[in-house]
Amino acid sequence: MAHLIIRDSTTIALLIGGCAQAPQGPNMTPLEIQSMQTRSYEHSKEVVFPSTISVFQDLGYSIISADINTGLVSAESSAENNPMLTFWTGMSQVSQTRATAFIEEIRGESTVRLNFVEKKESSSAYGRNDRRDTPILNADIYQNAFERIENAIFVRTE
Repeated sequence: MAHLIIRDSTTIALLIGGCAQAPQGPNMTPLEIQSMQTRSYEHSKEVVFPSTISVFQDLGYSIISADINTGLVSAESSAENNPMLTFWTGMSQVSQTRATAFIEEIRGESTVRLNFVEKKESSSAYGRNDRRDTPILNADIYQNAFERIENAIFVRTE
C-alpha cells in the first residue's frame, strides 16, 4: 500500500491544481462573439448610457468609471475568497467579474457592446501571485443583461 506524504502547502496546491481543468468556452469566431455582445436600441445615448449603468448596478456591480462622452463604462463585482483553501493550503484565491460597456450613437440609434471577464487572483504563503482573466462567453448572460437594459430604457422613456 503506497502512502503519499505531503511536506508543504505548495505540494497540496500542485495536487489540487493538477486535478482542475480550466473551463473551455465554445469555439466562436470573433464575429460571433461581437454579435453576442452587441445590441442596438432606437434611443439616444443620453437614455441608453444611464440605463446600462443602472443595469450593472442592479446586477451587483460597482461602477469603477463611466464617461458619457467616450461611452465607456467599467464595473466590477464584489470579490469572493475561498477561506477553506486558505485554511488548508495557505493559499488565497479571489475571484471577481469585470464588466465593461461601450455605448455609441450613430444616426440616432445607440449601440451597446458588453464584455464580461472572470478575474481570478491567487497568492501563496510564499509570496507568489498569479492572475487569470477568462472571457465569459455564455450567451444567456449577455441576453439577460440586454433584456434588462431594454427594460431600463422603457422605464426612462415612458
